[in-house]
Amino acid sequence: MTENTDASRTEAFFTLHHRLPRQSPGSDTTTRRLLAQAGPLPGRPRVLDLGCGPGRASLLLAAEAGAEVTAVDLHQPFLDELREAADARGLGDRIRTVRADMGELTGPAFPAGSFDLIWAEGSAYCIGFATAVSDWQRLLAPGGAMMISECVWTTDAPSAGARAFWDRNGSLRTLPGTTAAAVAAGCTVHAVLLQPDSDWDAYYGPLAERVASADPATPGMEWALAATREELAVRRAHGAEYGYAAYVLRPADPRWTTRRETAADREAVHAVNAAAFPTRDEADLVDALRADSGAWLPELSYVAEAPDGSVAAYALLTRCRIGDAPALALAPVATSPAYQRQGAGQAVVRAALDAARVRGEALVVVLGDPEYYARFGCVPASTYGIRPGFEVPDEAMMALVLDDSVPVPTGMIRYPVAFGV
Repeated sequence: MTENTDASRTEAFFTLHHRLPRQSPGSDTTTRRLLAQAGPLPGRPRVLDLGCGPGRASLLLAAEAGAEVTAVDLHQPFLDELREAADARGLGDRIRTVRADMGELTGPAFPAGSFDLIWAEGSAYCIGFATAVSDWQRLLAPGGAMMISECVWTTDAPSAGARAFWDRNGSLRTLPGTTAAAVAAGCTVHAVLLQPDSDWDAYYGPLAERVASADPATPGMEWALAATREELAVRRAHGAEYGYAAYVLRPADPRWTTRRETAADREAVHAVNAAAFPTRDEADLVDALRADSGAWLPELSYVAEAPDGSVAAYALLTRCRIGDAPALALAPVATSPAYQRQGAGQAVVRAALDAARVRGEALVVVLGDPEYYARFGCVPASTYGIRPGFEVPDEAMMALVLDDSVPVPTGMIRYPVAFGV
């Protein structure tokens, strides 16, 4: 009896969702934004769309990125919908549908290192975010990326009503907590986008209309309707307390171990900075910043270890302000001459930025080579109305938004006194 009840409920749930425009919060605009942040990609990228549903993202990725898409779902009618839509749009040769469990991606359809991009919009919760991040990395080709979205708390103090619902339907982490889970699973964060409320409306609007027209006499439908009405009501009452965060992730560079600086590293850190620059100014700057309790953040002083355990590279984030709003200044970044142009500098910068995200920091500014810092997502600070208090080329003063749910401050950068500006 229980099996029949479960089966009828599952079938009713899918009946309620068939032919809806979306199966989770999202939009074509958000998909395009995330696709842009996931690059650069090969000319004909191999994409694995996991939990694809009827394939809204698969169709866009095939049409606009020229991707060869392997679209995976357990529900065959969704795959049939996708196949029908792909053929109708002339994309049938670019989309392959596979009925499989995203938690058991084995066999000839899923060889290791075979995809340039893994895409999972609103589906990773089925096996758990941390499990997805950890397990799916083996499928990525060198240089590949994953886009995985996850529902997160957008407040540090969710209400009892919101928590009661989510404790029964998959417990949520905060944005920093979700970032920490991704880092612990062996990835670095290249971008995070908190999806706008309009993405929820695009999902819930049509779903609410379907609820209003569904036949409650259908086996299992009464349960499906009650569960969906509760979900809609919780969103109306508590929508400001949670949202979907979309993460663009890449596996951490296995050549370099990154970690927080310890007291035992100080002499080596000084030596790396002294060797990496024409003068000792940057090495002395680090020592001066260490003595500034208002600027120094011990957990944001990071080293990359060489294979012999020595310090190969260093990156430092300290407290600065944009007007009166707190931000972080990235400086200095230094790599020992013996390890330059081997990825050590990038690895340590990414580790420091990830640590800042885990702390809940929202904004980083950096003065440096625009081409180099653009690879971390930095853009000219003037884009946000942020300016330094001294003359520098506009393109060299850059900013990186770590948390786009926090308003970006505008105004002049106020550096710690040790910078001398």
